[in-house]
Amino acid sequence: MSTRSGAGAGATPGPLAGTTPGPSAGTTTGLPGGGGRGRRRKAPPPATGGLRRVLPQALVVACLAGGTTAFVADDKAVRLTVDGVPRTLHTFADDIGELLAEQGLAPGAHDIVAPAPGAALADGDEVAVRYGRPVSLTLDGQRRRVWTTAHTVDGALRQLGVRAEGAYLSVSRSAAISRRGLALDVRTERTVTFLADGRERTVRTNAATVREAVEEAGIVLAGQDTTSVPPGSFPRDGQTVTILRITGGEEIREEPVPFAVERTPDPTLFAGTEVVDRQGTPGVRRVTYALRTVNGVRRKPRVTSEETVREPVPERIRVGTRRLPGSVAGADGLNWGALAACESGGRADAVDPSGTYGGLYQFDAGTWRALGGTGTAQEAPAAEQTYRAKRLYVSRGAAPWPHCGSRLFG
Repeated sequence: MSTRSGAGAGATPGPLAGTTPGPSAGTTTGLPGGGGRGRRRKAPPPATGGLRRVLPQALVVACLAGGTTAFVADDKAVRLTVDGVPRTLHTFADDIGELLAEQGLAPGAHDIVAPAPGAALADGDEVAVRYGRPVSLTLDGQRRRVWTTAHTVDGALRQLGVRAEGAYLSVSRSAAISRRGLALDVRTERTVTFLADGRERTVRTNAATVREAVEEAGIVLAGQDTTSVPPGSFPRDGQTVTILRITGGEEIREEPVPFAVERTPDPTLFAGTEVVDRQGTPGVRRVTYALRTVNGVRRKPRVTSEETVREPVPERIRVGTRRLPGSVAGADGLNWGALAACESGGRADAVDPSGTYGGLYQFDAGTWRALGGTGTAQEAPAAEQTYRAKRLYVSRGAAPWPHCGSRLFG
């Protein structure tokens, strides 16, 4: 038998390609006289270059293993619930704010985040975000804009502290509130007392107007009947409303219209003298009044219309501006006061019972005009009457005053 060439010369031991391993491969046959085939071959020396290559690779693996440990330690599993929808996610965020930013969430002023955005985040934490929803709320007639994080009308009412029992709601309590919000009209149940026909009635109502509450109380308004507050006003809790039973009619009256007075200065008349050139005449107007009786008590009539039947005629008066003379020669030293006291009691507007004589010195109309007077003596100022009496005395002496003329000399 032949041996493999190069055996023991450093070649890699093992079967050759295409050969089948057998008991003779790399071993002795165990037969005597086998020559060199009876010795074991020496193991090849270890490859030192391969050790050098393995050490750096081991170091890299060790470093990667340490980094993976740190990477896994920073990962957090948290439960994030947004508007009631929960999900579990992994994050490396250090606080709530970073988590929200990482998830593309930017809560506004009316939104709620719990815990707060600045709070630290740990593995296993639960974070909730609830969005605010605008509600245009009209509560018992008062309109305002509010915000709620509730998803339904019922939840919003509880959150806002609005008593819904017995209340009127413009939408169902179970209605959903979207992120865009909704308009909600709420009328809570109120106690209103009515005083009608001598009776008192108290009702619980969520009516929108006093008129509706009156109907709920079973009170009938007929004709001109009304309420002590505007029927269209909002009924307030604890309010007392009186029913006004009204009967009425109308009355037409003709009333005078005062005339104007036109005064014109006249230099031919002595100062203080006025002459009426045209008497004024009142006009006439027709006035219609509404008559009302409220709960048996008659009220002040109210004017509903008026028309002028006849226009008034203005009165025209001339007013004297001429200055009176200071004296009349031959008559200034006499006692004119005593004469006036005897004739008229010292009254410039005195008129005798027959209506013929008037003034301080009881002039008749003819004598007064002859002396330059206008109108009647009793209409002239006292100074003018005395002046004309002096002129009468100069021309006729004391004869015009047969009973009192002697007083001039007293």
